Amino acid sequence: MLSFETFTAFFAASFILALAPGPDNIFVLTQSAMHGRKAGIIITLGLCTGLVFHTAAVTLGIAALLQASAIAFTFLKIAGACYLLYLAWQAFHSSAAEINFQKTHNLGSWQACRRGIIMNITNPKVSIFFMAYLPQFADPGRGSVAVQIMLLGLVFIAATLLVFGTISLLAGFAGNRLNRSKKVQRLINRIAGIVFAGLAIKLATAHR
Repeated sequence: MLSFETFTAFFAASFILALAPGPDNIFVLTQSAMHGRKAGIIITLGLCTGLVFHTAAVTLGIAALLQASAIAFTFLKIAGACYLLYLAWQAFHSSAAEINFQKTHNLGSWQACRRGIIMNITNPKVSIFFMAYLPQFADPGRGSVAVQIMLLGLVFIAATLLVFGTISLLAGFAGNRLNRSKKVQRLINRIAGIVFAGLAIKLATAHR
């Protein structure tokens, strides 16, 4: 089992990492501003569901395959980049009439959750990061390393929920105010489209 010192050190490090600007928290920020706090929180839950997948992948050794296989890494990063470009296209082609204040909250719960899951699972760098990060805090002398890695993954998810949930609430509140203006609605969508396209390019050009 994890010692208290390991738990606190890992949680603090994970909290700081979640705060650092990156594709996932920028994704939560823009989606919360566009679709509201509820959608942002559900997307956060979807992202964390993806983190469960990555934690299990590291535990089972699948992440090692991603690191060793250029084909697997390339397939996942291209799939993730294509999905981000699709979201960018949607944002650029949304008119003010299509994103009025009432309709911005019509993003279904499953649709929002699915966005978060796909966004996270299709980023192979998360598995590789987990493979490098989680084992550093596991101690073979304290029991099963696999169990420890699973626990560390859950702690990381808790830190992510705390940070991303706060981002969702703050961005959602700002989005509720801004979405009342059609001009600002269009501006938010254009900015979101640029962000998604930028993230897609960054993911597509990522190296192992």
